[in-house]
Amino acid sequence: MMNATLDLKSDFPILAREIHGRPLAYLDNAATTQKPLCVIERVSNFYRTRNSNIHRGVHSLSEESSTLYEDARETVRAFIGAGDMREIVFTAGTTDAINLLARALGDCTTGGDAPFGDETRYSSDAQIGEGDEILVTGMEHHSNLLPWQDLCRRRGAVLRVLPLERNGTLHMEDISRRITSRTRLVAVTHVSNVTGIVNPVEELVRHAHDRGALVLVDGAQAVAHMPVDVASLDCDFYVFSGHKMFAENGIGVLYGKAARLEELPPARVGGGMVTSVTLESRREADLPLRFEAGTPNYPAAVSLAEAIRYLQRIGMQRIREHENTLHEYMREQLVKVGGLTVYGSAPEHSGSVAFNLDGIQPYDAGMIMDRMGVAVRTGTHCAEPLMRHFDINGCIRASLALYNDTDDIDRLAEAVRKAQSMLG
Repeated sequence: MMNATLDLKSDFPILAREIHGRPLAYLDNAATTQKPLCVIERVSNFYRTRNSNIHRGVHSLSEESSTLYEDARETVRAFIGAGDMREIVFTAGTTDAINLLARALGDCTTGGDAPFGDETRYSSDAQIGEGDEILVTGMEHHSNLLPWQDLCRRRGAVLRVLPLERNGTLHMEDISRRITSRTRLVAVTHVSNVTGIVNPVEELVRHAHDRGALVLVDGAQAVAHMPVDVASLDCDFYVFSGHKMFAENGIGVLYGKAARLEELPPARVGGGMVTSVTLESRREADLPLRFEAGTPNYPAAVSLAEAIRYLQRIGMQRIREHENTLHEYMREQLVKVGGLTVYGSAPEHSGSVAFNLDGIQPYDAGMIMDRMGVAVRTGTHCAEPLMRHFDINGCIRASLALYNDTDDIDRLAEAVRKAQSMLG
């Protein structure tokens, strides 16, 4: 048995639970992560002592809450290496962030039709319209596919796909032909939520920018597992969710280069995104508030900042090394079990291993594994095009986080053998 480099289970109260009389081995982290005690206590303390709607209030609770919300924005900015707090937009999650961006890119002439909006501040050059092309990959989560399908349908644009190699990696030899002068946007996941394959984002960004295209990176499966520096990546937009990185549900981030965000109209309108309103017109707020209509989930923003501080205390590079060790160990143990197929192989992986047991439906296997106290995910994982690429209807996904250890992997291997003995 290999020794894991981190020992953090005691930080997460839920991991002390027993499931069907067995200790919990939680390997469903690509779906959501568990929450450390420091985050739970931070949110509880916030509600006990400071809760009040943010911005505009002049009383102490509102000012304190507003300060914590904007401090959270600064914490996120520093964590991902953005250059300016104006580049950090809080959203409800990754899906919400991508939908917001897709709406804005399709409606660049509608800052509210004149005379209601500030449409003169937006660039029609940023608009995606008829005949323009959006390039996605064959491994995208539905959240980074369906909004672009809808945008193409609404605006008469064309959706193109960067295909995959047999092993699940991107067919990069095709990249120069796929990104053309008509390509306006490349939307790519940083890390596959199914196979854990880490994509060559920097190379994709270079190719896209050479052709004048924008790049959106879905970082939902990356930010909790590895150091991320958006300035180094040079992507135009980067999105992720708090609940996949030890924070509460209902909070996410849209990072956008300030120059790119300035070109875009708000995707939603309402309180908070304006500085003045008459019955005939409005004056919209500057970045980033222009994209944060309504009451934001400010308690969840506080939880996200606390989760980031927790990650920083451990160190993202230490987390990366720990999970790399476990990922290698997990693949080795599954191969030793035999009688199964592992999907996706690449020089660099993070987080997830996808597999199927020979002759056994993944749902049935997952139920047996649950009885053994092992939590995995079964199904298509919101990535049906990728399932079709592997010619399967679904699979089992075991996904790691910083609190996992080799005992969890050994329990996974034991549960797989049990499923094989009962169902094979």
